[in-house]
Amino acid sequence: MPDSSRLAPLPIGPAGAPSRPSLRLLLVPALLTIGASVATAQRPWLAGHVAPVVGFMVADALSMLLAVAAWLGAAWLGSRIIDLVVARNARATPMPRLATDLLRALIYGIAVLGILAYVLGQPVTGLLATSGVLIAVLGFALRNMIADIFSGIALNIEHPYRIGDWIELPPGITGRVDEINWRATRLVALDGTTLTVPNGLAAGSRLINYSQPGSGFRTSVSITLDADIPVPRAKRILLSAVVCCDMIPAEPRPDVIVESVTLHGVAYHVRFWVKDYARLASSRDAVTTAILEQLSRAGLEPSYPKQEAARTHRATIPTTPEGLGRELLSHVDLFAAFREDELAELAAGMHLRHIAAGDAVVRQDETGTSLFLVAEGALDVRGSFGGRTILLDHMGPGEVFGEMSLLTGQPRSASVIANTDAMVYELDKEILDPILRRRPELASRLADLMGLRQRRNDAHRRASANPSATAAPAVVDHDLLARLKTFFKL
Repeated sequence: MPDSSRLAPLPIGPAGAPSRPSLRLLLVPALLTIGASVATAQRPWLAGHVAPVVGFMVADALSMLLAVAAWLGAAWLGSRIIDLVVARNARATPMPRLATDLLRALIYGIAVLGILAYVLGQPVTGLLATSGVLIAVLGFALRNMIADIFSGIALNIEHPYRIGDWIELPPGITGRVDEINWRATRLVALDGTTLTVPNGLAAGSRLINYSQPGSGFRTSVSITLDADIPVPRAKRILLSAVVCCDMIPAEPRPDVIVESVTLHGVAYHVRFWVKDYARLASSRDAVTTAILEQLSRAGLEPSYPKQEAARTHRATIPTTPEGLGRELLSHVDLFAAFREDELAELAAGMHLRHIAAGDAVVRQDETGTSLFLVAEGALDVRGSFGGRTILLDHMGPGEVFGEMSLLTGQPRSASVIANTDAMVYELDKEILDPILRRRPELASRLADLMGLRQRRNDAHRRASANPSATAAPAVVDHDLLARLKTFFKL
């Protein structure tokens, strides 16, 4: 009996159909089946012409041999057809090895029964009945293996998981399905190790499939904040953190819910979607890192056990709008050359604005003379080019936009829309003007930093969007300085 399970992979044509070399593999078994069948059908001719020459016994043996060859050739042909079907669908939907082995075994089993019944003239029903005792003994001895085999058959019929799916089985067994064979399912874990799970355990246990129905799955990161932080503000900060993570898909939209109220504070669930289980750990790491950064920029931190409250540094965290604005300004590179008293003067003149989700802070091509500093929330930077609106960037707490309008008066280069409820500080030209008049040398430093920021932002936008759509004429630093001095009449 040909071992078709060990055949080499069959080549596939460009359109997914079997190529000519694949079809040639059917030629030999097809010719064998047709030739042996035709010769068997001519059995009276063999008895009349061949028997007188070689003898009746030899003629009968030759006739039986041809009949056996016809049955085995048909089984061989059927096995090769299975190989072609499996190879054709290998890329789209890989067929488990167990299913193909069962089909081959069924085909060859039918061929053997046909040989016994129609070639050798044996009573097949009696043969099966007399082997009942042997089957019972073997079944008792191999009951666990047989249970795994039938569980494997059930798994291939119901398809709770397929090759390539990420699944989780108790107790804590998680991996990508690499093979489903007669007895077991082989998984490849995230650390590269191979896990072999008996099919009986997989079929009889609670199973979680992270790859079906195919749109990804939702996970969460938990964090506890002090109860004195207003819940709307906490949700705004946490949601902006996950929205600004490039690894997290925008749809389905992430959200933040209150999980519980504990002795240590309010526990929040930051929920988001992951498209591939292989990226689960890196996605959680990115979200947790972003949350800690956003809390730090907002002057907050995760809650401590109440008995350890004396060890915290709450007294150093600014709580007033002026104090928070001063803290954010100190981390903006554009104002790195300003003194402490000058930063305090800017912070005192800034206005805190509350922006509802979906509202625009600024719109492309509109005039303006102010700069904006994000205090809380997430904002989307969108640009319209050639009739298309493109998402250029996300912005979170601590980031600045509108500096070109503040320093040169040029129109807004893009629209900034609130992705979540947000709070921004607005710094107008009238607040900056007295400082520049007292220290005109700051103008050169501002022009240098503004040019550096513009080049960095342009490079980032070209990398994240259509380069032809976001291309803008290059502006050299001395041009910026001249425009700045003209705008402020220095």
